[in-house]
Amino acid sequence: MTAVLKRDIIGDIRRKAAALKKKIVLPEGEEKRTLKAASILRREGLCIPILLGDPEAARRTAAENGTDLSGIEIVRPVEDAKFAEYAAQYHELRKHKGITAEEARKAVAEPLVYGVMMLHNDRVDGFLSGADHATADTVRPALHIIKPAPGVRTISSFFIMIFPSPEQGDEGVLIMGDCAINIDPVPVKLAAIGISSARMAKVLAGIEPRVAFLSFSTNGSTEHELAAAVKEAVRIAKEKAPDLAIDGEMQADAALVPEIGRKKFPGSRVAGRANVLVFPDLQSGNIGYKLVQRLTGASALGPIMQGFAKPVNDLSRGASVEDIVDMACVTALQSDPSLR
Repeated sequence: MTAVLKRDIIGDIRRKAAALKKKIVLPEGEEKRTLKAASILRREGLCIPILLGDPEAARRTAAENGTDLSGIEIVRPVEDAKFAEYAAQYHELRKHKGITAEEARKAVAEPLVYGVMMLHNDRVDGFLSGADHATADTVRPALHIIKPAPGVRTISSFFIMIFPSPEQGDEGVLIMGDCAINIDPVPVKLAAIGISSARMAKVLAGIEPRVAFLSFSTNGSTEHELAAAVKEAVRIAKEKAPDLAIDGEMQADAALVPEIGRKKFPGSRVAGRANVLVFPDLQSGNIGYKLVQRLTGASALGPIMQGFAKPVNDLSRGASVEDIVDMACVTALQSDPSLR
């Protein structure tokens, strides 16, 4: 008999998003998966999707794939009433980098930039892209325009890994970060990634976070500068977030397997019980979440971005229609201050 998860995380996220009625801009408005996702979002009342692109091309692609776009706003940036205003704003934001007024107009004509400008002006509540673009294409305009939230030094990301049964992970759930943004974070940034991932995981996944900073060493078992950097990140994180259960450095088995955790890291509140895994660098994080996803059949919700002043999210280019729908709902939740 297939085990049933105690928490319907995706269902909870969708229900909460539906209650908020947030506007989410999808700049890849001619991409067929995005069009199908927008149709579902509108039909099920999960959010108010706004598409960017050529309306005729979008409707043609939708018709070819049996997708209903009725009632969905489709904005072509260069024909939008706010285009000149947004171009002028973008020029003002970027002229210190040598961007001319004409270059600003060309930049804002691009849907990914225009969508971020819509968010900047509170015309929408969140931005979601990446089905047909690299992560850098999504993140770059957001860094230029939205910028990090006050007091935030590190933009990062995490995945919610949802396993087929509650025997895997922590009742079927693990949080993994950073798997998409920071290539080789220094200890202070690694600490920030762990803290941010824990706090956002509590909001989105409803878990009480227990954060393990991963390494090839457990509790000083190996003396090496890489393990020492992780240990320093743990020290900083504990200092900055004394309310959170944080420990490390530790190996993955010590983090996840109770008997190994007790043996290798006695007295730890986290070892053997971790539900938030912080990888030391992007290589290990990206490899780790994809191995877990492919070998266990887990669903990977993300990458969920954190640290921006307003909600900006990225998609894997392999994202399914359902992935886009779920990430639009996550983006909607991130726009509600009461849920942060």
